[in-house]
Amino acid sequence: MTNIHDIAKKSGVSASTVSRVLNGKNYVANSTRLAVEAAMKELNYVPNDIARDLSHGRNYNVGVILPHTKHPYFTQILSGIIASSFESDYRVVILPSQYNESVEIDYLEQLRRKAFDALIFISHEISLDKITEYSQYGRIVVCENPNREDVFAVYSKRRTTYLEAFKWLKSQQIEQVAVLLSRDYASSVTSQITLDAYQSIFTKLPNNDLLFETVTTFQDGYEAAQTIIKQQLNVQCIFTNGDDVAAGVVQAYQAHQKTPPLVIGQENQLSGQLLNIPTINHHFDKLGRQALELVTGAGEMQQVVIESDFIIR
Repeated sequence: MTNIHDIAKKSGVSASTVSRVLNGKNYVANSTRLAVEAAMKELNYVPNDIARDLSHGRNYNVGVILPHTKHPYFTQILSGIIASSFESDYRVVILPSQYNESVEIDYLEQLRRKAFDALIFISHEISLDKITEYSQYGRIVVCENPNREDVFAVYSKRRTTYLEAFKWLKSQQIEQVAVLLSRDYASSVTSQITLDAYQSIFTKLPNNDLLFETVTTFQDGYEAAQTIIKQQLNVQCIFTNGDDVAAGVVQAYQAHQKTPPLVIGQENQLSGQLLNIPTINHHFDKLGRQALELVTGAGEMQQVVIESDFIIR
């Protein structure tokens, strides 16, 4: 394989001069530059972009760690990150984790070995302590409120809108609320915020039979609603974790020829707009854009808060 030493020998210059030409340095005579370029063309030399980037101390790769793409929380943030990357010199590498700690640690190890300049954790299983341990090797941004000051973070201000939504339900004399969550309370910051807000308004947590976990898709919403229908549970509202999930709930009631209770979605998706249901918009696309700006920017430790909206329809 042709290397810069071959180019140097062919063009009659030093390897360091070839390197300056490859890196676009200005202090090379035009005649020398032309000779090096001619030798490169004759020998069909293709520069190694990775090696060149590493020689500058960066490779312009940003790893985005997410468990899956089954929920709009992940896809909307990812969409914002990718959109922002088109406006920068950085490449986005998607790193699926399935909430596997060893897989997430391996991605941190890749950061340490300079496979990435930086990482964005959309969600994670490993501890924040473990994440901060690796921050010496590159910038790491988390998409949650870390409740500590030593982590780069961007997150949606969820608690305020959850409180607003539950207050509104209570003002409508609605207290029998089924809650659909992606993960259990111990594992998920979002589940903790949701249930803590619920408890703040209703002074208690939902009954166990009205609390559904591992709900992320349309089908999951359908099956949760089917359980409610079959068990004839007394439900005035189903508070879902996504408009597509809410669509599954509505579809289940329609399949059983029953009128659904009030259904609340999240993320202001097209499905929720077509169903004309209340929803919460966390502006995750904007959050994703901010995450990439944080991870590729310079400066002191930053934490960015994105406002969310409760939309009543």
